[in-house]
Amino acid sequence: MSAGIEETDDQLRDLLREAKTIAVVGAKDGTSEDAYRIPLYMQQAGYRIVPVNPKLESTLNEACHADLGAIDAEVDIVNLFRASEHVPGHVDEILDLDPRPRAVWMQLGIHNGEAAQRLREAGIGVIQDRCIMVDHRRLLGASD
Repeated sequence: MSAGIEETDDQLRDLLREAKTIAVVGAKDGTSEDAYRIPLYMQQAGYRIVPVNPKLESTLNEACHADLGAIDAEVDIVNLFRASEHVPGHVDEILDLDPRPRAVWMQLGIHNGEAAQRLREAGIGVIQDRCIMVDHRRLLGASD
């Protein structure tokens, strides 16, 4: 994905096809919560979900991590379920990952221009204000 331009369907399709591991910041354990249902869908579609929530021990049959720095696996996509004003607080954590993720995906209603610019300048693709599940279904077909 090119920095500074809107991602095309082809770019999103390629990202979703090539990605294996998704870190979900703000993952929840309530089955009616979007931050549970959407990662569950992605898990059922074949992705490894790595939940990040300091308030939970586990969700989706995976151990939760207190923050992104506690993850010991390579992450392809960081999926943010955090209010827009909290996004800048995660940028340094994302930039400290080694290797860095290919993309940061901010869920529907979540966007932060300054944070997106910092990530793009570091070579990380940014998708804002879009639901990863909706785009996955639209571009690659439903997992269920």
